[in-house]
Amino acid sequence: MIKVTPTQGNQYKVTVNKGTETSHLVTIRPDDYERLTGGESSHEDLLQESFLFLLERESNTSILREFDLMTIQRYFPDYEREIKSRLGAG
Repeated sequence: MIKVTPTQGNQYKVTVNKGTETSHLVTIRPDDYERLTGGESSHEDLLQESFLFLLERESNTSILREFDLMTIQRYFPDYEREIKSRLGAG
């Protein structure tokens, strides 16, 4: 349902197949990665959990096609707390 593929640098292509297939280009800044995971989870795991978080709140066709990972926090203020909890980093 969710496939994460590294592209270049800190960018990842995330493909979501939930009825309709969508592709998203997501940037993870190193400081955000460290704060959210404590370095204990992979970038791919962070993106998997982040997209599961999003899909619990909206359809994959509503998710932005290209964004910085922390953009999620602007739309869903509980994102950082929730993702840290899911990944065991907080």
